[in-house]
Amino acid sequence: MELFNKASTKDKRRALRKSRTEAEDVLWQELRARKIAGNRFIRQYGIGEYVADFYCPRRKLVIELDGSQHSTSDGEEYDRARESYMKSIGIKTVRFRNAEVLQSVDSVLTRIRHELTL
Repeated sequence: MELFNKASTKDKRRALRKSRTEAEDVLWQELRARKIAGNRFIRQYGIGEYVADFYCPRRKLVIELDGSQHSTSDGEEYDRARESYMKSIGIKTVRFRNAEVLQSVDSVLTRIRHELTL
């Protein structure tokens, strides 16, 4: 059974990479090239039918950045279903608001470093 980067999510992954947010750009500059303790992160990575903003395969850690669409009841329900799925296959999800990344990327990176050591 295909689990990662399924063909059915290819177009969505490609579109998300092209339409990234400012917060995603800021965080990606800090995560790319194994800058955090040698851990490799992949941007817009397909897991099942979902696309994770950032994924560290070695630590089985998903980083999600949330904009305003995640504050709606539909968005919250979708996020719960996604997190439940990730948890069921042994992947932990950590969420940050876009504003949090833009206003305090250092505190976001501190929390990510902590999650990578667990």
